[in-house]
Amino acid sequence: MTSPGAESLRLDKYLWFARLTKTRAAAQLLCAEGRMRLGGRLVDRAHLAVRVGDVLTFALHGRVRVIRILALPARRGPAAEAALCYVEIGDAVDGREPPT
Repeated sequence: MTSPGAESLRLDKYLWFARLTKTRAAAQLLCAEGRMRLGGRLVDRAHLAVRVGDVLTFALHGRVRVIRILALPARRGPAAEAALCYVEIGDAVDGREPPT
């Protein structure tokens, strides 16, 4: 799954390879919007390097996702393979009002 010798990967490529976005262009736009955090720091560039263990926080499809990177994929593979590259952590907020 991880390419030999790869210690980091561009953020936009990671988002696309891990199937968090449908296209690499969508991943670049998500990064450029400035509403993503990498290890608590604001991201505004798609070329930032991510490493195993990094935590990403971003809003996508009406909910906030917090993920920890477990592996750096070498390619955009099947969904089952991509799901092994990260784990959801924390309580995700889906943008809906809490029940009263």
